[in-house]
Amino acid sequence: MNWSIWGRSWAHSRPIAEKSSTIGISFTCSTSARSVRSRKASSLRSAGWTLTPTGTLRAGTFEQFVIRMRQIGVALAERRVPFAEVVASMHLFEESAIASFPSGVDPSMYRVFDKVSHCRIIALSETYFRDQAALAAARIESLEKEADLLGGQLRTNFHGLVGVAPAMLRPRARIESAAGVRGTVLIVGESGTGKEVIARALHECSRSPMAPFVALNCAAIPRDLIESELFGYKRGAFGGAAIDYPGLFRAAEGGTLFLDEITEMSAATQSKLLRALQERTVRPVGSIREVPFDVRVIASSNRDPKAAVTEGHLREDLYYRLQVNLIEVPPLRERLEDVPLLAGHFIALFNRRMMRAQPIIGIEPRALEAMSRYGWPGNVRELSNAIESGFTFGDSNMVRLADLPSTSAVAAGAMPVSRAAPADSASSLSLTDTERDLIQRALASTRGNRLRAAKLLGISRKRLYARLRRYRIK
Repeated sequence: MNWSIWGRSWAHSRPIAEKSSTIGISFTCSTSARSVRSRKASSLRSAGWTLTPTGTLRAGTFEQFVIRMRQIGVALAERRVPFAEVVASMHLFEESAIASFPSGVDPSMYRVFDKVSHCRIIALSETYFRDQAALAAARIESLEKEADLLGGQLRTNFHGLVGVAPAMLRPRARIESAAGVRGTVLIVGESGTGKEVIARALHECSRSPMAPFVALNCAAIPRDLIESELFGYKRGAFGGAAIDYPGLFRAAEGGTLFLDEITEMSAATQSKLLRALQERTVRPVGSIREVPFDVRVIASSNRDPKAAVTEGHLREDLYYRLQVNLIEVPPLRERLEDVPLLAGHFIALFNRRMMRAQPIIGIEPRALEAMSRYGWPGNVRELSNAIESGFTFGDSNMVRLADLPSTSAVAAGAMPVSRAAPADSASSLSLTDTERDLIQRALASTRGNRLRAAKLLGISRKRLYARLRRYRIK
């Protein structure tokens, strides 16, 4: 009889001992010494299984059994054996072991065997994943030490942040400083600059990079539902609450909770979030008990936080709580020297993701020159979309100027950007002024077509309409 599990075919007849031995597992089948007769006992021993009476575990060697399982878990993690293979091997072993029980055996033996099997998988999996996390953290630390030897100027990729422009050195330094502590962080930058990439880099640089990273776009959740999404709810707390829901704070236990566009959260929810950050506890909707949590909170906004406080989009007390660790992400127009590196990064990414029949090997010089002169109002997201358009519509192994999206002014090499603004205006520009200017430029480049302008900016049409109303742009 053959088994096909996770794409692998395993024979049930020669079995399982051979498969288990190849991944380093040696199991102990615990059953009654009297109930296993000679023929089946000898066949199991010849297959590699060790038979011991259940009395041995009851007599006090259970601790040794758990220690042995943990040793196996460590060995499997170090050998990078996929956990799916471990589970499948254990499952097939248990089926073979149960099939070896003679007829008429005491039914209690099946229950004993089942409990021992549960203990085995708990002890083994707990150690397997803990050691796997430790090995991954060690590998990351080793790679970071090697990368540090290059110096900040030579590193082109820092935990997903691509670029060597001086404007990116300060965010990198802030990430490395903030990663060593568990304090809250506020990331500020225009739409499309890669604020979530910054948050993930912070998480990966932390002491627990293998812990959960949970992201929530506050603008995508209705304001009356975001509280239950964050803090959870009890069964029956409101209509439709058929089960207990732990919430995202507890889902990210031990790791990081990233709250994108926090200024879109209602003032009432911001107040409850502030209390949760101060007390390190949450109260699920419909519950009377506080539940402690151990989560690092990272928030982001595409607004100037001080302007958001003034305009009533961000509570002042929450702002002071979040701005302890403030990371500002520069727009792409301030680091145009990174465009070739970013383009190469996205080409490699889309080659792997899209499995194009004719892989892209680069960008023609004329297209790269136009891309390096373009202002990129949609920032890195717009650049990514432009490269993806070249993958989709291009018919050669190079991204050409004609392959870039027609809705983007980069296709004509238009909208060149000046890095240095006049001294009398640069100091007075806020993030709000910058965003208003980008929207106006996008509308001008698309001749007032709002749908195309939204695509150019890398935002939804609904959000563009909201920005037009806010800034009173006609």
